[in-house]
Amino acid sequence: MSALHRLLTVLAGLLARAGVIEETRLRETTDLAWPRILTGFAIMSKRTVDLAVVGLAIGPTAVAGLTVANAYWTVGKFAFIGLSGGTIALVSQNYGGGDSTRAARAVEASLIVATVASLPLVVLFVFGARPLVELLGNDARTLTYGATYLAVVAPGLVFEALNLVASRTYAGVGDTLTPMALRATGAVLNIVLSAGLVLGLGYGVAGAAIGTTLSTVFVAVAFAWGMSGRAYLPRQGVSGASPIPVRFDARPDRDLFRQLLSIATPLVARRIAQAAVVFPLLALAAVFGPLVVAAIGVARQVRALLDSFGWGFSIATSTLVGQSLGRGDEATAAAYGWEITKLSCLVYVSVAVLVLGFAEPIARVFVDGEGVATTTRFVRVAAVSVVALGIDGSVTGTLRGAGDTRVPFLATLGGLYLVALPLAWLGTVTAWGVLGLMAALVAETFVPMVVNYARFRAGTWKAVSRGYRPDQGERVGQD
Repeated sequence: MSALHRLLTVLAGLLARAGVIEETRLRETTDLAWPRILTGFAIMSKRTVDLAVVGLAIGPTAVAGLTVANAYWTVGKFAFIGLSGGTIALVSQNYGGGDSTRAARAVEASLIVATVASLPLVVLFVFGARPLVELLGNDARTLTYGATYLAVVAPGLVFEALNLVASRTYAGVGDTLTPMALRATGAVLNIVLSAGLVLGLGYGVAGAAIGTTLSTVFVAVAFAWGMSGRAYLPRQGVSGASPIPVRFDARPDRDLFRQLLSIATPLVARRIAQAAVVFPLLALAAVFGPLVVAAIGVARQVRALLDSFGWGFSIATSTLVGQSLGRGDEATAAAYGWEITKLSCLVYVSVAVLVLGFAEPIARVFVDGEGVATTTRFVRVAAVSVVALGIDGSVTGTLRGAGDTRVPFLATLGGLYLVALPLAWLGTVTAWGVLGLMAALVAETFVPMVVNYARFRAGTWKAVSRGYRPDQGERVGQD
């Protein structure tokens, strides 16, 4: 037994004795979560790398421009994260209940919806980049950088939508290793392309966008191979082929489309609400100048990168809870929900403490000169707010696995638009100043966490899930 394995065994025992999570469930959780965590880092690193590279090559004004452009990209991406949440709910429950055919049909429905919905957004972002960016500021250089980046990166949104559905499909059947390998490869390719095009060839923000788009296309092509049921490395015994291959039946299952939209619509609305709040936040930040816009952009990006841990715990919770519910085992589903949430809290407190201690070096990766002090303060606030984000991820993972998605949407809406935005606005009309923006960063994660945790404790999600289990589709909406 290696030293690392002995250490992990001891740690698992300590967590079990402390009442955090039972050892068997810890193994199942970590088996699903750690590849998803690395996948999250791979995905979020694309934006982080772009910000860091253009910040190094051009400066804070370019970082501010990319922050504005990324606001639009994020709206589209978050919408498809919501859609893929519906995918994992249907896939995990049907696959866990032994109906692989119906699980595959749910994936087909998701891919069709993702394609149809993403194309109009691409057209809007490509041809409307300049006027869209102009809505969020008036600094000429910032607007030019932002419009260029958005127009070039926009086509990649179609492929990102398909990647999200594919990734959640694998997670729903218990395979998070394949998406990790593909996403990590894409992340490395993005670093090479973006750094080479920006720093090597001097293509500026357009080079960063080209690198991101090409790496996203590469991942989509790789996913398509496995999603069709073909193995990646059959001779080495490492398949990677989806156990529910996509075939695209000529007769769409209307009931599955209805169930997908029933689950996904609140998730999509919730994700869009989360992404759209950045527009008024950036408009309010612009009152204080490009340095503050860059600072809040960096802080939110750092928080998004840290939320990669939440990606792992949330997906693990949705999968394990969904599969347990598909078998009719509500007690085990509840145990997974409670214990993974406690584990998530422990991990995120540790991460937050670490980031608080290294906030200034982190800020210097993105900006220099007079922008360092302001960015450091925002990074510290992001570290505090990420704790609530992590806990909320596990809680909503349970609700999503059950198909209970309406309350998380309303909780997000209230936290962002009834609490966070008013706090940010107060900073522009009172002596609070940028403290209002910092308070908003904290409120937008803590308020939804409290509401969703209350929903989780109430246990209503168990009743909701009964309408989505195999052979019980006719009961949707009755509970």
